[in-house]
Amino acid sequence: MPRKQKHHTKQFKLDAVNYRKEHPDLTQVECAKNLGISVTTLSRWEAQFKENDGDIPVRGSGNYASEEAKEIARLKRELRDTQDALDVLKKAISILGND
Repeated sequence: MPRKQKHHTKQFKLDAVNYRKEHPDLTQVECAKNLGISVTTLSRWEAQFKENDGDIPVRGSGNYASEEAKEIARLKRELRDTQDALDVLKKAISILGND
């Protein structure tokens, strides 16, 4: 049975990184355990925090860098749906044309 991924908010990720900074007496393993996340997840968030000058980029549903990116994603979905509909129609035509 596949594991369901948890999606944490940007604020939770930032709070987790700050928690780690505010508790230098705790190891990374202890901090992750206290937060209910894996050590690799906390490590990844800390790396993203450093790479992005104190910010953690969040991607997912509704989180777009700009209005243009949002529009591009919408158009890609629309194109995919249209291509799927066209494939169905082509199959239907080939089935009906053989009769």
